[in-house]
Amino acid sequence: MILDGLLQFSGTSRGGTVGGGTNPVTATNDAPTTGTQVSTNIIDLGILGIPLSAAGGGARDIGIGDDPAMKLLVQVVVAFASGTSLQINVQGAPDNGAGAPGTFVIFASGPVVAEASLIVGARLFDVDMPRPALDFPLPRFLQLGYVNVGTHTLGQIQAYLVLDRHDLPEQANATLGGYPPGIAIAN
Repeated sequence: MILDGLLQFSGTSRGGTVGGGTNPVTATNDAPTTGTQVSTNIIDLGILGIPLSAAGGGARDIGIGDDPAMKLLVQVVVAFASGTSLQINVQGAPDNGAGAPGTFVIFASGPVVAEASLIVGARLFDVDMPRPALDFPLPRFLQLGYVNVGTHTLGQIQAYLVLDRHDLPEQANATLGGYPPGIAIAN
């Protein structure tokens, strides 16, 4: 799996740290705390030299519906505490005609993940990049929305758009596991 800084929803690709103490927020992580928040980065699919998306072209083809399709990778890197739940939304916006995002619309919503499941390594929204709604133009800009219930005092995630994801099944403790115990495979 290749993590591309240009397809990174959370933080920067430099990996610097912000703050200090026992739980510094690294520049590569997002730390949703309360209410509805959005990812640190907006991914711009526009290409210079080609007419803007609002004029009918210019957006990078991220392979929606292709095989393999671009995939979302949203993973907990610091366990969450003190909140109730977290939900991830994929949002897109067309160009507003001036090279900036128009109004963001939710394309897809992930499951509501309870606080007890927001442990290190937990994957929150493993899906192929969803198609926009039929009545919505192709987006030039993408971001993630974080819907928090309660107030999280700890918790960080990393989020990317990737071509391939390591999708080996994980056990309940978010470690790679494969088959659960007790399954016999005939040779």
